[in-house]
Amino acid sequence: MTTIGNQPTPTQLYVDGQWREAADGERIDVVDPATEQVIATVPRATAGDVDDALAAAATGFDRWRATGAWQRSAALRTMAEIVRDEVDRYAAVMTAEQGKPLAQARAEVLASADQFDWYADEARRIYGRTVDGHTTDVRITVRREPIGPVAAFAPWNFPSLLPARKLAPALAAGCSVILVPPIEAPLSSLLFAEAAHRAEIPAGVVGVVTGDPAELSERLLAGPIIRKVSLTGSVPVGIAVSTMAARTLKSVSMELGGHSPVLVFPDADIEAAAALCAVGKFRNAGQVCISASRFLVHESVAAQFTEEFVRATAALRLGPGSDPATDVGPLGSARRREAVAAMVDDAVGKGATVAHGGSRPVDFQVGFFFEPTVLTGVSSEMSVMTDEPFGPIAPITTFTDLAEAIKVANSTAYGLAGFVFTRDLDTAYRAAEELDTGMVGVNHLTIATAQAPFGGVKYSGFGSEGGTEGIDDYTHPKYVNVRLPGPRP
Repeated sequence: MTTIGNQPTPTQLYVDGQWREAADGERIDVVDPATEQVIATVPRATAGDVDDALAAAATGFDRWRATGAWQRSAALRTMAEIVRDEVDRYAAVMTAEQGKPLAQARAEVLASADQFDWYADEARRIYGRTVDGHTTDVRITVRREPIGPVAAFAPWNFPSLLPARKLAPALAAGCSVILVPPIEAPLSSLLFAEAAHRAEIPAGVVGVVTGDPAELSERLLAGPIIRKVSLTGSVPVGIAVSTMAARTLKSVSMELGGHSPVLVFPDADIEAAAALCAVGKFRNAGQVCISASRFLVHESVAAQFTEEFVRATAALRLGPGSDPATDVGPLGSARRREAVAAMVDDAVGKGATVAHGGSRPVDFQVGFFFEPTVLTGVSSEMSVMTDEPFGPIAPITTFTDLAEAIKVANSTAYGLAGFVFTRDLDTAYRAAEELDTGMVGVNHLTIATAQAPFGGVKYSGFGSEGGTEGIDDYTHPKYVNVRLPGPRP
């Protein structure tokens, strides 16, 4: 245990219902990105620790799949209640390990509770079906059964919500789960292990192993126990994990990031759209896979939109997430800050103009801070327009009509989300239907919610988290055909 915000925080592996150290005692530092200070250490799980977690997950799966849907539902509801009751404690831990402002951390924790709450209901609504056979003495049924033990890999940018999106539907379906937290921000996942323990979920059903995910994934996926892999991460990591999973034919679902276009049409409320887009873009310092990250504005209103966007950006306060007045916190690591700086340099070197920000703030020589940055005069050969920025960079460009806007919007390898600002219903529907994305928001950016599917197309991955669709990937259909033994009528 360590203490954060005057509250105890678990810092051990959670295996087979028990807290334990790594077999060799080795530990990893957890660093506050606002201060660059070590706030905790967690175990670096060994191969033996992973094997123990796998054995526990196999036994836990047998226990959990035999547990009634109503009992699973009650356990998930209890977890939701625990998370909500502990929202301030969870938020303080998240801000300390990941850096986001406390208000955003608190909102994320509550959204995580919604995942457990939603899937508490879905646990009782895993529907099958009956189908008439060719003859009246044949009965055909299809039921959905839990797919098996799950390996779930979550990233550092949303260290509470993204693990919850995997844990909740897997547990609802009757699967056991081994959760691998991000090495940069593992504490939020350990809090979920604590919540599962308090909710009296049986030993082995939930496991959390900390360490280098690249090392852990090799061991977890090599054998036959894990039957399902869920990953949120980068495209290269997704390809690597998919390759490992394919060796033993494991089911895989992946959310691999995005580069979301925002289409602003001349009939939109430009002032309101610009203000909303600035706040949304720089939430979590732009480290959001669904983040609005390319602003395509009709040429007739581009000057007004840019002026209003820069004004709203300038009003945002940069600082440590622990300060209630902070709007934009630090980036997750020095590596991320360097990548963002390189992307700005690339754009400027190819002719873009920095309308605001553009560098490391002089007032923050400690911490992984980077100024909220607005770029104009951007073009397709700049990396900021083709690669996921995953940082506080907002490139603004123009279009002349819907066809051009859609062409530019669909020009990247990503297809997670797109956004449209217009007052015209025809424009809204046509743009939404032509965007090559898994999700579309019209006149707002906050579209992620527990009751709707979250997922993308193309290099943004496959499978959905959330909604009734979110549980499907944790089940498989079983078809049963029975011929009645009695005489045919």
